[in-house]
Amino acid sequence: MASQSQGIQQLLQAEKRAAEKVAEARKRKNRRLKAAKEEAQAEIEQYRLQRDKEFKSKEAAALGSHGNSAVEVDRDTVQRMQSIQASYRGNREAVLGELLRLVCHIQPQVHVNHRISG
Repeated sequence: MASQSQGIQQLLQAEKRAAEKVAEARKRKNRRLKAAKEEAQAEIEQYRLQRDKEFKSKEAAALGSHGNSAVEVDRDTVQRMQSIQASYRGNREAVLGELLRLVCHIQPQVHVNHRISG
């Protein structure tokens, strides 16, 4: 009976050691997974930063030519506005005088298509 009891005790101890080894193996596995996940995250971040940098450089190259165009368009717009304002100031009096002459000097006439009934 003592030998059976001792055999059972040995089996329980062996089972306990096996459970401890399994638990330790799970912990190591979780640590490795966590480390791999962190490493992958760092690699993803590095790749994202690299792609952002490439995108920014291509965007700057593309917008660089458009940026110069925008400056030229703004400059041209300012020049056109100045010429329109100068034309307005130069012709304002003449146009107002012509309008007033046409409004104030009315010469009533019978229209050529008007029929006199009678």
